[in-house]
Amino acid sequence: MDQPAIDRRPKAAFVAVVGRPSVGKSTLVNLLCGGKVAIVSPVPQTTRNAIRGIINRPQGQLVFVDTPGMHVSEKKLNQRLLEVANRSVEESELVLYVLDASRIPGAEEEAVADRLGSPACMERTLAVINKMDAPGADFQRIRNFLDQKLPLLNPARCFQVSALKNEGVDAVVECLFDIAPPGEPFYPEEYYTDQEVSFRIAEIIREKAINRLRQELPHAIYVEVADTELRDEGKRLWVRAFILTERESQKGMVVGKGGEVIKAIGREARRDLNRIFDWKVDLDLRVKTAKDWRHNDHLLRRLIGR
Repeated sequence: MDQPAIDRRPKAAFVAVVGRPSVGKSTLVNLLCGGKVAIVSPVPQTTRNAIRGIINRPQGQLVFVDTPGMHVSEKKLNQRLLEVANRSVEESELVLYVLDASRIPGAEEEAVADRLGSPACMERTLAVINKMDAPGADFQRIRNFLDQKLPLLNPARCFQVSALKNEGVDAVVECLFDIAPPGEPFYPEEYYTDQEVSFRIAEIIREKAINRLRQELPHAIYVEVADTELRDEGKRLWVRAFILTERESQKGMVVGKGGEVIKAIGREARRDLNRIFDWKVDLDLRVKTAKDWRHNDHLLRRLIGR
């Protein structure tokens, strides 16, 4: 009897990476894409945009869309972030649902699962139980939660991984390619992200500021790149950027005594930027106030509606 022909057409798919805050989505996307695509911080709700990272394999191309943590809140900023995550799920061919093996599922996790539980969504969803290396990690506890809340999820599409230690991730990629639809690549093979230079610079600065200020005002700041200029025959990139706070009184926290905090933020940002870009980056970093920016609909659309 003749064997059925194997479909060897290249695969291509957008993959929405979703989950509640701080489950390790950004760390996972960076690992998958082999470069710093998304900023990483212990502070929940660090990701504010749908960040795209790209991997190319002989099987085809996958575009991972790292989304803000799904979080129920009445605040305008958090509502915008939830809209970004929901839109990414609707617009992507596949869904990667990331859970934290070290945390007991609660009401927040149940709300995420409820959003993904439709039969149509389950047909294109993989579950990744991350942080298997963390103290208190319990794979079976999360599997029991998934069996109860998402009975339509294919058990063969549930994986345990450690994004931090690069364990178990290859099997996830293979499964994604197995179920991805045939298609031509969306981006050239050399791309691992499609982010604009100014956006990447602003995100790196924001990451360093958040990690320095996480006890004081992590969500009260955003970063704006005002000017960029190539100098020295294209060898150096000069950047002027502003860290913006909600209150005039918060500026002093960002600057620090004798300017020590903003100097440290700039130093750490330059270190990462020089690794990412081919140019030597000169960073002119300043602080100013954008009063109550988290309540400004126009600004939120500009910052998050990417």
